[in-house]
Amino acid sequence: MKKHMITSLSNKSVKEVVQLSAKARERNKQDLFVVEGIKMFREAPADRIEKVYISNRVEKEIWGQYEARLSGMSYEIVSDEVFAKMSDTKTPQGILCLVRQYHYRIEELLARKNKKQLLFILLEDIQDPGNLGTIIRTGEGAGVDGIIMSSQTADLYNPKTIRSTMGSVYRVPFVYTQDLRETMGILQNQGVSIYAAHLGGGGYYDEYDYRKHTAFLIGNEGNGLKEETAGGADVCLRIPMEGEVESLNAAVASSVLMYEAYRQRRSR
Repeated sequence: MKKHMITSLSNKSVKEVVQLSAKARERNKQDLFVVEGIKMFREAPADRIEKVYISNRVEKEIWGQYEARLSGMSYEIVSDEVFAKMSDTKTPQGILCLVRQYHYRIEELLARKNKKQLLFILLEDIQDPGNLGTIIRTGEGAGVDGIIMSSQTADLYNPKTIRSTMGSVYRVPFVYTQDLRETMGILQNQGVSIYAAHLGGGGYYDEYDYRKHTAFLIGNEGNGLKEETAGGADVCLRIPMEGEVESLNAAVASSVLMYEAYRQRRSR
């Protein structure tokens, strides 16, 4: 199905995509985010896709493979030069989408607590988009029920974060909170035990039982948890390390803890 091709770098739609990729303020204003690549297009809920852009280079291939999916969507064909301008990657796959943002509330994350034992990850001021995306992706694999982040945590809709989630952004609920300590109190009042990963933790992570409602609290990559935040946890624990390693990458530490909880629950 041949359409008119956008060839101008000054085209309004092209500028819009570039702005959405570059600026969180623009993403929030339009309530949209940008995803790139075949996998991210294929897994995106069709009812959340606002617009699709396809590079002329792969138009026939994409249309041939996804005609049924694309036929109900608004899409544009752009020249390869224009797509390179719109893309945030070094080796574009030739397709990107504008997707409507997700909005969750703490109440939604807690809604299933009477049906299953909940598992959350709490993040304080995580700065690296790749770390954040990896935590979300791993969280889906480990069966977490939600990611709760301080307001100073990296923007989840940053293109680098989105790529690192490998599609999990579509399926893992998340909430930003202006007051992480207050949110921790809400969780605790609902029966959720909070375990803080802390270098001064009293016990090792594999000494505790996570088969109840559980949340793991992870701090900033460079500074760790603020003392007042760690002080609000039920338990401060640590991950044993050999050699001269002082701490683990935030995403790695999160993964160790989430999968220990997953292991315990599977064993049960």
